[in-house]
Amino acid sequence: MVGEEGAFVLGWDEVLTEEELSTTLKVLCMSEEEFKQYKEQDGWEDDSEEEENSTLSNEALSRLKTPCKELLYDSVLLTLESYGSDLKAEQDLLNNKEAYEKLSRREQQALHVRYGQKRILHQLLELVH
Repeated sequence: MVGEEGAFVLGWDEVLTEEELSTTLKVLCMSEEEFKQYKEQDGWEDDSEEEENSTLSNEALSRLKTPCKELLYDSVLLTLESYGSDLKAEQDLLNNKEAYEKLSRREQQALHVRYGQKRILHQLLELVH
């Protein structure tokens, strides 16, 4: 369901891999009986029209059912724990001109990427909390 990379792609305004995340959340949050039906029907073939009209915007994420929100929240926390530093440490480094300039160009670019990723993850935490 998640694809080869095993990750979902989040943007500032919506989930960019919305179909994969939506299906994953549905499956992980369903009861055992619902899962049996899902397997017997080979998925939700009859829901394709509904899927096309729905996007996982930030607003839609904030309206998810509680079990799905909790699952997302816990997943984001685990992802944030996998980083070597927290958002504040990245922000402090970006704001410390002297320390920032000591970084190589590659390290500066990596810092910006990590900082952006963490900001999106923190935004998601707020949406599903």
